[in-house]
Amino acid sequence: MKKKEMNTESTLDSGLLTEALERLKAGSPLEGEDGVLAPLVKRLVEAALEGEAKAHVLSSRPNRRNGSTGKRLKTSYGPVEIETPRDREGTFDPQLVKKRQTTLGASIDRKILSLYSMGMSYHDIEEHVRELYGMELSPALMSSITDQIIGEVQAWRQRPLEKVYACVWLDAIYFRVREDGQVVQKAVYTLIGVNLEGSKDVLGFYIGAQESAKFWLQVLDDLRGRGVESILIACIDNLTGFKEAIRSIYPKTDIQQCLVHQMRNSLKYVATKYQKEVAQDLKTIYQAPNREAAEAALDEVEKKYKGRYKPMIDSWRRNWVELSQMFNYPQPLRRMIYTTNMIEGFHRQLRKVTKTKGSFSSEQAIAKLLFLAIRRITSKWSRYYRNWTEILTALTIHYEEEITRGMLK
Repeated sequence: MKKKEMNTESTLDSGLLTEALERLKAGSPLEGEDGVLAPLVKRLVEAALEGEAKAHVLSSRPNRRNGSTGKRLKTSYGPVEIETPRDREGTFDPQLVKKRQTTLGASIDRKILSLYSMGMSYHDIEEHVRELYGMELSPALMSSITDQIIGEVQAWRQRPLEKVYACVWLDAIYFRVREDGQVVQKAVYTLIGVNLEGSKDVLGFYIGAQESAKFWLQVLDDLRGRGVESILIACIDNLTGFKEAIRSIYPKTDIQQCLVHQMRNSLKYVATKYQKEVAQDLKTIYQAPNREAAEAALDEVEKKYKGRYKPMIDSWRRNWVELSQMFNYPQPLRRMIYTTNMIEGFHRQLRKVTKTKGSFSSEQAIAKLLFLAIRRITSKWSRYYRNWTEILTALTIHYEEEITRGMLK
């Protein structure tokens, strides 16, 4: 009898395979609602469930089989109607396809998360999945799938960080969010850090109202709570109160103010037809070979323009300590820190992902998408910063105590 059953199963499996091959030859798709793989998946799943049920009733005698229940299962190969075994005592709990499970495995979830991380809307994802797999996905279902990563997002945002970072770039990017029946702007505060091994990473993102030094103070306090004892160099724009906020948490941090931002702000005071000339003169300041030459160039620019553009000159003088910090270091490190282009380039990548979003439904929706996008973007980053040996040597000369402490595990 056992041999006959095995032969019957073998014949059945052979028949399914033969039918599948014939359908493929006839041009039927491999996957999707009418795909040839769906019947094979049905057979495989039902056989596995039969095995689970048999083992269960044998281990719970005098329990017995009690028929089966039909279920429609969504799979990446198309929808499948399966029969789930039942037992008389109602204690059978299948593991392959659980009682309330309606999708097979995590493949569909992974595909949805991958598409979502690229900025596709729920509507576009639904159309894509329906076309490929013959599955109908409601926005509520897709939201529940993306909600699966909320725990990962929270764990990532709270993860411990390293004790010392050689350099940290800090900036904010804005997104529109629906809140209390209206659409408002929210600032997402982001930080990219390079550790003492020359490896860069996104340290975190924080969602708040309009960018302010007060909120940055909370961000930096959170970094300290996550284990960051020292930041050697912080690269920032010229937001009012920003440098004071940093020094209140990390008083030994050297601050390099972004020269590109300084240039943009300077040219706001200059008529369009004169901007090219003024820009060329300002470049002589930050492209100087050393601090002495830079200060001499600033003196020359002041002589030439103070009468016409006094607010511009006053801004350079007021911020000179932070603008000229880069002259303390050799060229490789100087090129690394004189601008916030590092984090602005990262923000451009985030905007590509979010450009299809007119507005987000909540801060949590922002967090989910940014986390997935960050994970995808950083997976393509180079492992180590170029010229790192030379940069670390220069840093060690200036910050020997902090670097020594940071290298102690």
